[in-house]
Amino acid sequence: MTAAPGFPQRIVCLTEETTETLYRLGEDWRIVGISGFTVRPPRARREKPRVSAFTSARIERIVALAPDLVLGFSDLQADIAAELVRAGIEVHVFNHRSVEDILRMIRTLGGMIGCQVKAQALVDELEAGLEQVLMRAARLARRPRVYFEEWDDPLISGIRWVSELIGLAGGEDCFPELAHQALGRNRIIADPGEVPRRAPDIVLGSWCGKKFQPQRVAARPGWDAIPAVRGGYVREIKSSLILQPGPAALTDGVRAIQGVIEEWAASP
Repeated sequence: MTAAPGFPQRIVCLTEETTETLYRLGEDWRIVGISGFTVRPPRARREKPRVSAFTSARIERIVALAPDLVLGFSDLQADIAAELVRAGIEVHVFNHRSVEDILRMIRTLGGMIGCQVKAQALVDELEAGLEQVLMRAARLARRPRVYFEEWDDPLISGIRWVSELIGLAGGEDCFPELAHQALGRNRIIADPGEVPRRAPDIVLGSWCGKKFQPQRVAARPGWDAIPAVRGGYVREIKSSLILQPGPAALTDGVRAIQGVIEEWAASP
Protein backbone atom coordinates (compact mmCIF):
# COMPACT_ATOMS: atom_id res chain seq x y z
CA MET A 1 0.00 0.00 0.00
CA THR A 2 1.03 3.61 -0.45
CA ALA A 3 0.04 6.79 1.29
CA ALA A 4 -0.45 10.29 -0.01
CA PRO A 5 2.86 12.09 -0.54
CA GLY A 6 4.18 13.85 2.54
CA PHE A 7 2.97 11.35 5.13
CA PRO A 8 5.17 8.77 6.90
CA GLN A 9 5.28 5.34 5.29
CA ARG A 10 7.98 3.65 7.39
CA ILE A 11 7.20 3.88 11.11
CA VAL A 12 8.98 2.36 14.09
CA CYS A 13 6.84 2.06 17.24
CA LEU A 14 8.86 1.91 20.46
CA THR A 15 5.79 1.06 22.56
CA GLU A 16 2.74 -1.10 22.06
CA GLU A 17 -0.07 1.45 22.06
CA THR A 18 0.93 3.11 18.79
CA THR A 19 1.39 -0.31 17.18
CA GLU A 20 -2.07 -1.38 18.30
CA THR A 21 -3.56 1.90 17.12
CA LEU A 22 -2.04 1.62 13.66
CA TYR A 23 -3.37 -1.93 13.36
CA ARG A 24 -6.81 -0.77 14.50
CA LEU A 25 -6.69 1.93 11.83
CA GLY A 26 -5.75 -0.59 9.13
CA GLU A 27 -2.44 1.23 8.69
CA ASP A 28 -0.15 -1.53 9.99
CA TRP A 29 1.54 -1.76 6.60
CA ARG A 30 3.46 1.37 7.59
CA ILE A 31 5.10 -0.31 10.62
CA VAL A 32 8.67 -1.50 10.04
CA GLY A 33 9.73 -2.09 13.68
CA ILE A 34 8.10 -2.64 17.08
CA SER A 35 8.88 -3.01 20.77
CA GLY A 36 9.77 -6.46 22.08
CA PHE A 37 7.07 -5.98 24.72
CA THR A 38 4.33 -5.78 22.10
CA VAL A 39 1.59 -8.38 22.54
CA ARG A 40 -1.38 -6.61 20.92
CA PRO A 41 -2.30 -7.53 18.34
CA PRO A 42 -0.62 -10.96 18.59
CA ARG A 43 0.17 -11.06 14.87
CA ALA A 44 2.38 -7.97 15.20
CA ARG A 45 5.09 -10.14 16.82
CA ARG A 46 4.98 -12.48 13.84
CA GLU A 47 4.94 -9.78 11.21
CA LYS A 48 7.23 -7.03 12.48
CA PRO A 49 10.87 -7.02 13.61
CA ARG A 50 11.46 -6.20 17.28
CA VAL A 51 13.93 -3.37 17.68
CA SER A 52 13.52 -2.09 21.24
CA ALA A 53 12.67 -2.87 24.83
CA PHE A 54 11.20 0.01 26.81
CA THR A 55 14.18 1.97 28.06
CA SER A 56 16.65 0.60 25.50
CA ALA A 57 16.70 0.14 21.76
CA ARG A 58 18.86 -1.25 18.98
CA ILE A 59 19.70 2.11 17.48
CA GLU A 60 21.73 0.72 14.57
CA ARG A 61 18.92 -1.67 13.66
CA ILE A 62 16.40 1.17 13.70
CA VAL A 63 18.63 3.36 11.56
CA ALA A 64 19.07 0.47 9.09
CA LEU A 65 15.30 0.25 8.70
CA ALA A 66 15.33 3.84 7.34
CA PRO A 67 12.16 4.97 9.12
CA ASP A 68 10.63 8.31 8.26
CA LEU A 69 9.04 8.45 11.74
CA VAL A 70 9.76 6.86 15.12
CA LEU A 71 7.05 6.95 17.80
CA GLY A 72 7.90 6.78 21.51
CA PHE A 73 6.28 7.34 24.86
CA SER A 74 7.23 9.29 27.97
CA ASP A 75 10.37 10.65 29.56
CA LEU A 76 11.67 7.10 29.99
CA GLN A 77 12.40 6.99 26.27
CA ALA A 78 14.01 10.41 26.12
CA ASP A 79 17.54 9.02 25.76
CA ILE A 80 16.49 6.73 22.91
CA ALA A 81 14.76 9.63 21.20
CA ALA A 82 17.85 11.83 21.56
CA GLU A 83 20.09 9.20 19.98
CA LEU A 84 17.75 8.78 17.05
CA VAL A 85 17.43 12.53 16.55
CA ARG A 86 21.22 12.79 16.48
CA ALA A 87 21.18 10.08 13.85
CA GLY A 88 18.98 12.29 11.70
CA ILE A 89 15.68 10.46 12.27
CA GLU A 90 12.38 12.19 12.91
CA VAL A 91 10.95 11.26 16.30
CA HIS A 92 7.70 12.03 18.07
CA VAL A 93 7.38 11.15 21.76
CA PHE A 94 3.87 11.07 23.18
CA ASN A 95 3.40 11.77 26.89
CA HIS A 96 -0.26 10.97 27.45
CA ARG A 97 -1.40 10.07 30.97
CA SER A 98 -5.21 10.25 31.05
CA VAL A 99 -8.16 8.76 29.20
CA GLU A 100 -8.65 12.00 27.28
CA ASP A 101 -4.92 12.06 26.50
CA ILE A 102 -5.17 8.54 25.04
CA LEU A 103 -7.97 9.64 22.74
CA ARG A 104 -5.96 12.72 21.80
CA MET A 105 -2.95 10.51 21.00
CA ILE A 106 -5.10 8.53 18.56
CA ARG A 107 -6.34 11.71 16.86
CA THR A 108 -2.82 13.12 16.68
CA LEU A 109 -1.38 9.92 15.23
CA GLY A 110 -4.19 9.83 12.68
CA GLY A 111 -3.33 13.38 11.63
CA MET A 112 0.37 12.56 11.36
CA ILE A 113 -0.33 9.83 8.80
CA GLY A 114 -3.15 11.58 6.94
CA CYS A 115 -5.92 9.36 8.38
CA GLN A 116 -7.89 11.83 10.45
CA VAL A 117 -11.29 10.39 9.51
CA LYS A 118 -10.35 6.83 10.43
CA ALA A 119 -8.75 8.01 13.67
CA GLN A 120 -11.87 9.94 14.68
CA ALA A 121 -13.99 6.88 13.91
CA LEU A 122 -11.82 4.82 16.26
CA VAL A 123 -12.10 7.50 18.95
CA ASP A 124 -15.89 7.50 18.54
CA GLU A 125 -15.94 3.71 18.90
CA LEU A 126 -13.82 3.82 22.05
CA GLU A 127 -15.90 6.61 23.57
CA ALA A 128 -19.08 4.63 22.90
CA GLY A 129 -17.56 1.64 24.67
CA LEU A 130 -16.65 3.76 27.69
CA GLU A 131 -20.18 5.13 27.78
CA GLN A 132 -21.46 1.55 28.01
CA VAL A 133 -19.07 0.92 30.90
CA LEU A 134 -20.38 4.03 32.66
CA MET A 135 -23.99 2.96 32.14
CA ARG A 136 -23.29 -0.47 33.65
CA ALA A 137 -21.59 1.17 36.62
CA ALA A 138 -24.62 3.38 37.22
CA ARG A 139 -26.67 0.24 37.96
CA LEU A 140 -24.43 -0.84 40.84
CA ALA A 141 -26.02 -0.71 44.28
CA ARG A 142 -22.68 0.11 45.92
CA ARG A 143 -19.24 1.32 44.87
CA PRO A 144 -16.09 -0.36 46.20
CA ARG A 145 -12.91 1.34 47.30
CA VAL A 146 -10.17 0.08 44.98
CA TYR A 147 -6.43 0.01 45.54
CA PHE A 148 -4.49 -0.47 42.30
CA GLU A 149 -0.86 -1.52 42.69
CA GLU A 150 1.46 -0.90 39.75
CA TRP A 151 4.60 -2.16 41.48
CA ASP A 152 5.35 -3.98 44.72
CA ASP A 153 8.81 -2.82 45.84
CA PRO A 154 8.38 0.01 46.53
CA LEU A 155 4.61 0.18 46.45
CA ILE A 156 3.46 2.30 43.51
CA SER A 157 -0.20 3.14 43.01
CA GLY A 158 -2.01 3.47 39.69
CA ILE A 159 -1.40 6.16 37.09
CA ARG A 160 -4.10 8.64 36.08
CA TRP A 161 -5.74 6.70 33.24
CA VAL A 162 -6.05 3.65 35.52
CA SER A 163 -7.62 5.76 38.27
CA GLU A 164 -10.07 7.25 35.79
CA LEU A 165 -11.02 3.83 34.42
CA ILE A 166 -11.64 2.54 37.95
CA GLY A 167 -14.04 5.44 38.42
CA LEU A 168 -15.81 4.79 35.11
CA ALA A 169 -16.18 1.10 36.00
CA GLY A 170 -17.91 1.88 39.29
CA GLY A 171 -15.09 2.02 41.83
CA GLU A 172 -13.39 4.68 43.92
CA ASP A 173 -9.61 4.93 43.75
CA CYS A 174 -8.05 4.75 47.23
CA PHE A 175 -5.17 7.05 46.23
CA PRO A 176 -6.67 9.69 43.92
CA GLU A 177 -4.16 12.29 45.09
CA LEU A 178 -1.31 10.20 43.67
CA ALA A 179 -2.97 9.34 40.37
CA HIS A 180 -2.21 12.74 38.85
CA GLN A 181 1.52 12.26 39.40
CA ALA A 182 2.93 11.35 36.00
CA LEU A 183 6.12 9.73 37.27
CA GLY A 184 6.13 6.41 39.09
CA ARG A 185 8.53 7.67 41.74
CA ASN A 186 5.96 10.30 42.69
CA ARG A 187 3.28 7.62 43.20
CA ILE A 188 5.27 5.65 45.75
CA ILE A 189 3.35 4.82 48.94
CA ALA A 190 6.11 5.31 51.50
CA ASP A 191 4.20 3.69 54.36
CA PRO A 192 2.67 0.30 53.39
CA GLY A 193 0.43 0.66 56.43
CA GLU A 194 -1.44 3.44 54.66
CA VAL A 195 -3.17 0.89 52.42
CA PRO A 196 -4.85 -0.97 55.33
CA ARG A 197 -5.83 2.39 56.81
CA ARG A 198 -7.70 3.25 53.61
CA ALA A 199 -9.46 -0.15 53.76
CA PRO A 200 -9.88 -1.04 50.09
CA ASP A 201 -12.68 -3.47 49.23
CA ILE A 202 -10.74 -4.58 46.14
CA VAL A 203 -7.00 -4.79 45.51
CA LEU A 204 -5.99 -4.94 41.85
CA GLY A 205 -2.39 -5.69 40.96
CA SER A 206 -0.55 -5.19 37.69
CA TRP A 207 3.15 -5.35 38.32
CA CYS A 208 4.32 -3.86 35.03
CA GLY A 209 5.06 -7.16 33.31
CA LYS A 210 5.97 -9.15 36.43
CA LYS A 211 3.59 -11.88 37.63
CA PHE A 212 1.26 -10.54 40.32
CA GLN A 213 1.22 -12.70 43.46
CA PRO A 214 -1.92 -12.22 45.59
CA GLN A 215 -0.59 -14.44 48.39
CA ARG A 216 2.42 -12.16 48.87
CA VAL A 217 0.13 -9.15 49.05
CA ALA A 218 -2.11 -10.82 51.65
CA ALA A 219 0.93 -11.78 53.75
CA ARG A 220 2.16 -8.21 54.25
CA PRO A 221 2.13 -7.09 57.89
CA GLY A 222 -1.27 -5.72 58.83
CA TRP A 223 -2.82 -6.39 55.44
CA ASP A 224 -4.89 -9.32 56.72
CA ALA A 225 -7.30 -6.70 58.10
CA ILE A 226 -8.00 -5.22 54.65
CA PRO A 227 -11.57 -5.96 53.48
CA ALA A 228 -10.23 -7.01 50.06
CA VAL A 229 -7.93 -9.60 51.64
CA ARG A 230 -10.62 -10.91 53.99
CA GLY A 231 -13.12 -11.15 51.14
CA GLY A 232 -10.81 -12.68 48.55
CA TYR A 233 -10.78 -9.68 46.25
CA VAL A 234 -7.05 -9.44 45.58
CA ARG A 235 -6.91 -9.87 41.81
CA GLU A 236 -4.56 -9.39 38.89
CA ILE A 237 -5.26 -7.23 35.86
CA LYS A 238 -2.78 -8.18 33.14
CA SER A 239 -0.35 -5.34 32.50
CA SER A 240 -0.78 -5.81 28.74
CA LEU A 241 -4.43 -4.81 29.21
CA ILE A 242 -4.14 -1.82 31.51
CA LEU A 243 -0.62 -0.39 31.67
CA GLN A 244 -0.20 0.58 28.04
CA PRO A 245 -2.01 3.87 27.32
CA GLY A 246 -3.81 2.85 24.16
CA PRO A 247 -6.97 1.15 22.92
CA ALA A 248 -6.39 -1.96 25.09
CA ALA A 249 -6.81 -0.01 28.33
CA LEU A 250 -10.06 1.55 27.10
CA THR A 251 -11.52 -1.80 26.02
CA ASP A 252 -10.29 -5.03 27.59
CA GLY A 253 -8.58 -3.25 30.48
CA VAL A 254 -11.56 -1.34 31.79
CA ARG A 255 -13.83 -4.34 31.21
CA ALA A 256 -11.52 -6.52 33.30
CA ILE A 257 -11.70 -3.97 36.12
CA GLN A 258 -15.48 -3.76 35.82
CA GLY A 259 -15.79 -7.54 35.95
CA VAL A 260 -14.15 -7.63 39.39
CA ILE A 261 -16.20 -4.67 40.62
CA GLU A 262 -19.46 -6.25 39.50
CA GLU A 263 -18.52 -9.54 41.15
CA TRP A 264 -17.82 -7.70 44.40
CA ALA A 265 -21.04 -5.68 44.16
CA ALA A 266 -23.08 -8.87 43.72
CA SER A 267 -21.50 -10.60 46.69
CA PRO A 268 -23.16 -10.68 50.15
